Amino acid sequence: MNYYQPSSPFVLTADIGGSHITTAICDTLLNTIVPESMARVSISSKDTAQNIFAAWNKCFLASLANFQQGVSGLGIAMPGPFDYENGISYITGLDKFDAIYGVDIRWQLAVLLSLDAAAIQFRNDAEAAVAGEVWAHFGKYYQNIVGITLGTGFGSAHYKAGITKDVNWGSFAFKDSIADDYLSTRWFLKRYTEISGTRLSEVKQLAGLALTDHQALAVFEEFTLNLGDFLETQLLPLQPQALIICGNIAKASAFFLPGLKTRLKDIQIELAVLGEDAPLFGVASLFQGSIKIKD
Repeated sequence: MNYYQPSSPFVLTADIGGSHITTAICDTLLNTIVPESMARVSISSKDTAQNIFAAWNKCFLASLANFQQGVSGLGIAMPGPFDYENGISYITGLDKFDAIYGVDIRWQLAVLLSLDAAAIQFRNDAEAAVAGEVWAHFGKYYQNIVGITLGTGFGSAHYKAGITKDVNWGSFAFKDSIADDYLSTRWFLKRYTEISGTRLSEVKQLAGLALTDHQALAVFEEFTLNLGDFLETQLLPLQPQALIICGNIAKASAFFLPGLKTRLKDIQIELAVLGEDAPLFGVASLFQGSIKIKD
């Protein structure tokens, strides 16, 4: 079936992670997601390229099957390292997606979905999440925004003059390593094991323990200090009106947001409102203004 309709205001969007892919169709005129088009498929990022693409395609087709109109493009939020302009993955040595290293993903997906290759665009996943929050919500209130994503990794992006760009703070030097090693899920789990001897699998568990466990609470307090130290240095040159906090760790904000607000008292701090939909809106925003509607 031919799903490609260049004049359509609807765009197929995808957020690709190491364990799943989420897809949906976004209306770029109304800035909304078509609810019945939401789909999610589990994947193994350690699988073969053929099986990875098959899982992605299954999710794409699930979204399209529940939508009776064509789409003008496909926008994909993808983790790096990745050549976003040319659609080529350079992820290697990260225990995920090694099988698609160097593959022309734009061409592969154009063939799978019978789309014009030029209608397929890619965006860094953290940048997409922040761009989505700006496009669908916070851009109405602020003109200069920094957004961070707290989760498997530490992502960051800066919005100003209508443009959102990845600033890659996760790779910046911090303490004896880089920021990503102190401001991500693995730091929480590692640090709690160091001080308690107990291993956890997710920050959600730690947040549950922090209500009664002083060691778990101490981890959040240390994280608050680390995040404040890092952001205090990086935010000042950008002079943002607001800091938007995205990502799954933001769900535990009760344990670090009050302290962070005290530390960064001159900056408005907001929690993301779109949740897992944010990167979908973020890649859809790449198509805004580029779609020509027929008279």
